[in-house]
Amino acid sequence: MGPGRQEETGLTEAFIFDAVRTPRGKGRPDGALHVLSPVELAAFALTALDKRTGFSQAAPDDVIFGVGDGVNDQGANMARSAVLLAGMPESIPGLTVSRFCASGLDAVNAAAGRVMAGQADLIVAGGVEMMSLIPIAGTGGPNGSDAAFNNAAHHTPLGMAADLLATVSGHSRADVDAYAAESQARAARAWDEGRFDRSVVPVADNTGTVLLERDEHIRRGTTAADLGRLPPAFAGMGEKGGFDAVVRQRYPQVMEVAHVHTAGNSSGIVDAAAAMLIGTREAGERLGLTPRARIRSFATTAMDPCLMLASPADATAQALARAGMAQGDVDLFEVNEAFASVVLHFMERTGLDFERINVNGGGISMGHPIGATGVILVNTLLDELERTGQGTGVATLCVGLGMGVATTIERVQG
Repeated sequence: MGPGRQEETGLTEAFIFDAVRTPRGKGRPDGALHVLSPVELAAFALTALDKRTGFSQAAPDDVIFGVGDGVNDQGANMARSAVLLAGMPESIPGLTVSRFCASGLDAVNAAAGRVMAGQADLIVAGGVEMMSLIPIAGTGGPNGSDAAFNNAAHHTPLGMAADLLATVSGHSRADVDAYAAESQARAARAWDEGRFDRSVVPVADNTGTVLLERDEHIRRGTTAADLGRLPPAFAGMGEKGGFDAVVRQRYPQVMEVAHVHTAGNSSGIVDAAAAMLIGTREAGERLGLTPRARIRSFATTAMDPCLMLASPADATAQALARAGMAQGDVDLFEVNEAFASVVLHFMERTGLDFERINVNGGGISMGHPIGATGVILVNTLLDELERTGQGTGVATLCVGLGMGVATTIERVQG
C-alpha cells in the first residue's frame, strides 16, 4: 500500500489539519452576532480557516457545511454561498447537509468518508446556525403539522423527550441542576485558562469592528441553587399541550412525567459558525501543514422517536467497534449537552466517569448552535487532547426523531 493508507482496511487516512470557530453569541436580537447574516458568519469562519491554512488556493474538492434549519436567509446551499461571499476561487464547490443537531458532525463525517474512500484529497467541513434569526424547527416538517405522522410515530417535542428520558431514568430536578451548574463551572474555568484560545477567532464586521471575542452565553458563578429557582420549561407543553398523554401511550408505565428541564439545564440558543480542514497527508504536505489528528471511524444510529434522545451511547459503541476500539481505549468524550438528562443517561449506559466527559463545559453553558455544534465538539476535543497530551476521543450527539451520531478521532503525536 502507498503512503496514507490504513493497513487494516485499505482505506486512505483522513486527517484533521486545523479548525476554527467563532465565539457563540446569544441567539436573541440583543446578541452580539445578530447583526450579521448566516452567510456572513459562515464566510467569516471559512476566511479565518483559510488565513491559517491557505486551503482556498489548493483546489479543495468541496466545502461541506451543516445547517440545522435551512430556510430563508439560512436556506439554499449555504456552503457554496459562503465560498462565493468569502471571495474564494469560483472553482470551489459547496454542499449543505442537515441532520438536525448533528448536521455539523455529519459534515465532518461526510468529508472524512470521501477522503477515506479515495474520492477527495482535501475538503473543508463546517457548520453555521443563526438561531437569533431562524428558530429551532424553523423549517417545519410533518412532526410540526401532520397529526397522522405524529400519531404513528408517537412523536414528542425535544423538551418533552428530555423530560421523558429523565423520568424513565430516574433523574431528579436536583440531578439535572447539579449537572448544569458543573457545566457552567467547567466552561468558565476553560475560558479562564485559555483552553479555547487556539480555535476561537473573534468576529468582526465589515468595518473591522470586533463584535464578539468570547462565548456570550456563559453564566459565570451559577449554582445549583440558582438553577433550582427556574420554572420547568416544558410542563405546559406536556400538560396543557397534551404531550404527557402522548408519551403515556408509548410508555404506559410512566404514570406522571417529571418536568425537570428548564432554560438553565437545557442547551443555550446561540449563533455561531465553525470550519475544519480535512484531507490526505499528501494534500496537507502540499500546503505545508502537519496533521493534528486522524478520523478513525464514525457511526449513525436510530431509536424510538418518542424517547428520542438516548442514542449517543449506541452511536458511540458502533463507532468504536468500527475502529476496533473499546471504551477503555478512549481518553475523552464530548457528548452534546442538548439537555442535562442526555449526558446523565449516556454516563449511566456506558459506565463512564464524568471526569472524562465534557471537561470544558458544553451546550448548556456555552450554547448549542445546531448546524455548527458537531464541528465545534470535534474541535474542542482535539484541542483538549493536545493540551493534556492524551490520544483518543469521541464526539457524539443526540438527534431529533430518535437518532445519534458519533465520531472517533486519534491525535497525531509528533
